[in-house]
Amino acid sequence: MDIDRIIEKAGGADEIAALAGVGLEAVRKWRQSRMVPTKHWPALLRVPGIALQDLTADLTTTETQQEQERETDVSNPCPPGANAALVLADGTVLWGRGFGAHTEGAVGELCFSTGMTGYQETLTDPSFAGQIVTFTFPHIGNVGTNADDNEAPKMAALGAVVKEDITAPASWRSHEPFAAWLRDHGRAGISGIDTRAITRTLRDKGPQTAILAFPENGRIDTDSLLNRARQWPGLEGMDLAKEVTRPKRVWTEGVWHPTKPVRENRRRVVAMDYGAKDNILRCLVTAGCDVTVLPATATAEEILELKPEGVFLSNGPGDPAATGTYAVPAIRKVLDANVPVFGICLGHQLLAQALGGKTYKLERGHRGANQPVKDVETGRVEITSQNHGFAVDEKSLPADVKVTHVSLFDGSNEGIASTTKDAFSVQYHPEASPGPSDSFYLFERFVAVMDRRAKAGA
Repeated sequence: MDIDRIIEKAGGADEIAALAGVGLEAVRKWRQSRMVPTKHWPALLRVPGIALQDLTADLTTTETQQEQERETDVSNPCPPGANAALVLADGTVLWGRGFGAHTEGAVGELCFSTGMTGYQETLTDPSFAGQIVTFTFPHIGNVGTNADDNEAPKMAALGAVVKEDITAPASWRSHEPFAAWLRDHGRAGISGIDTRAITRTLRDKGPQTAILAFPENGRIDTDSLLNRARQWPGLEGMDLAKEVTRPKRVWTEGVWHPTKPVRENRRRVVAMDYGAKDNILRCLVTAGCDVTVLPATATAEEILELKPEGVFLSNGPGDPAATGTYAVPAIRKVLDANVPVFGICLGHQLLAQALGGKTYKLERGHRGANQPVKDVETGRVEITSQNHGFAVDEKSLPADVKVTHVSLFDGSNEGIASTTKDAFSVQYHPEASPGPSDSFYLFERFVAVMDRRAKAGA
């Protein structure tokens, strides 16, 4: 049993600190050194499930043996106190302390998120598939995890990079500690990393391929990891929507605390799942939609067979040009059938392609819950949540497509609307509520379009 397991068995950092008669700072140092001082063993042995051999075997013999192996194995230069590494394709090696599930190496695009809250929502957002997420906010994991905050059944991100060691949950909503939650999802995290340095690297040099290793035996071959990182092809040209999409289903759950009564006159909507976040579907229901969700590969015939009054295009991961090879033809047929369309994030990029535009890879992706976006027509600024590494090329848009929103960070496109079709989309995530309700009007706008058409008998 390692130190994290011992703390978990004792009931968390607060409980083990009370048992040993120490403060939380002492427990933090135990995590850093990967051992509990022998003078505290008698107190820990009173905890059911912790035996002397657990303390002696894992915290003395095993670590001593691993330390000896490191001294003689040049391929495993892991420094004292470290048991995990983040290796970038440019040769940078960052040592840290692993938590969660052990891995021989998860390779993907390293990105950063500036959100101060919502780490669980971030990691389960399917748009993060193929990416290792660096959190710029230092205190991650401090409120634990719970079943309500997942945006999909499985963790989509490949791993988590954080600055501070994970502390015991400090929230009444917590069902499970963050490290245990990661283990359940088969994903690893690494702490003790200079996340500000990573952020500067990504800001100045653009997206970087990286590999996160937290091997069970503690042996880390950085040369092998670097070679694997350099062989990864990158997200450009990669279709990941097929990997995260889910089967056809009917969605009936609305937002948790609605402020308006449930509409009786509801609209039939087909939601295309390219990696849809659950809260987007909740918002559609709350706005007045009866939602049927179809997988990313559904054809136009399968969509139109359901006789939708509107079609929603969801967020998702990967290169929109790659996903567009099968999604765009279906969207074009939906537009030709004169069905209203509303898209978010990847759905925004796919709608732009269907209307004749193109997309490109951003030098710096937008990921965080504090991104200012301007509504071109009203001048109103919304504080938005975003997660995308690709964008719509405004110069490629045809004359019958207008720009509706722009980023106040870098001027990139954040929204479009057709002037000849009932179709519009935004790059950001209105369901994530960073404002907190700045952008919910978009769902209401979509329903209003369907209401207007129903009233006109369209």
